[in-house]
Amino acid sequence: MVRGNDHVVFAVASLEAAAAIWEKAGFTLTPVANHPWGTHNRLVQLDGWFLEILGIGNADLIQEAGEGELSFGAFNRDFLKKREGGSMLVLDSVSAEEDRIAYEQAGLKPFAPFSFERIAKAPDGSEKKVAFDLTITADPLSSDSAYFTCHNKYPENFWKEEFQKHQNTAKALSSVILVADNPADHHEFLRSFIGTREARLSSLGLDIPTARGSIIVRSPSAFEAIYGVKAPVGDAGLKIAAVSVEVDSIQMFKNCVISLGGKDHNGFHVVEADEMGGLALIATH
Repeated sequence: MVRGNDHVVFAVASLEAAAAIWEKAGFTLTPVANHPWGTHNRLVQLDGWFLEILGIGNADLIQEAGEGELSFGAFNRDFLKKREGGSMLVLDSVSAEEDRIAYEQAGLKPFAPFSFERIAKAPDGSEKKVAFDLTITADPLSSDSAYFTCHNKYPENFWKEEFQKHQNTAKALSSVILVADNPADHHEFLRSFIGTREARLSSLGLDIPTARGSIIVRSPSAFEAIYGVKAPVGDAGLKIAAVSVEVDSIQMFKNCVISLGGKDHNGFHVVEADEMGGLALIATH
């Protein structure tokens, strides 16, 4: 089964400051949610995909990873010691156990299973339980980002139409865009992670369709030439550089991001990562 993009974890130094930027860009954000492992977040929900803007809420609650584990809090804490930006790429799931088996068969090493639940606040103020099963794996060539699938056990309590109405008319994910010095080096990992045989390698890099949007990998120079914004710098391997969203009205989107330096480039409307708190924003129509 081909998995689809589910969300990107966007690690920021200040959740309040980053949320203000994305609200200024015309997005509706969910209320603050606190995690028992020390992080807190606010979300930008689109149609079946979301951006998780994540900060460190209480560093004293962060636990270090044990053998065979990935500590969500510790990973993002350590990521933020280097930079702000996309720290985790997440695909959707219908079964954590099926994902684990598939990854093992594909030669990927899963971390220890991780599940959690919390109470979410709906737009009307009511409280509902949400719960998730994560199947975490890793690209051995990439230390700068983490990868997992997310089985949303109560989607009816998570997705809310009110949170998906945005002033900038954003409606769906088009693609998650990563950079790597040699995109082809990550071809096999990404195909196995997504569960697909489809991929296109070209002089520009790597393009892989998923069940929801695509995953694109470009070299830093190709990324900067195509989108007209700086590529992220960091450790070797894959780095999450940008999210590209589909909008109903490109003019409404431009109006919302004009104060953030939004610009047209090669048929895209782009906002530099530095203006968005560490993750470039691209609009398509």
